[in-house]
Amino acid sequence: MVITNVETVPGKTIVEHFGLVSGSTVRAKHIGRDIMAGLKNIVGGELTGYTELLNESRQQSIDRMKEQATQMGANAIVNVRFATSSVAQGASELYVYGTAVRIE
Repeated sequence: MVITNVETVPGKTIVEHFGLVSGSTVRAKHIGRDIMAGLKNIVGGELTGYTELLNESRQQSIDRMKEQATQMGANAIVNVRFATSSVAQGASELYVYGTAVRIE
């Protein structure tokens, strides 16, 4: 599955358009990660626990979007975008969406 954030795939032709596909996940912060983040705020540095959480969330959302596109018969997703929103105290949604197409 080709996934790109531009409207076309260079060197390929879009031969069929299937429409919008999306994937999302809602994740809550972890108490252990919160403690480590608090310590990092004192000394500075990357909050690796949160970085890992976001990477896992992005991958899960992309996998769900790809599954939806595959079920439609697509072999590519173009114009992919990410969005986030706060769902509850300490919980956020990561949402990814794009246009499912078939390319040749």
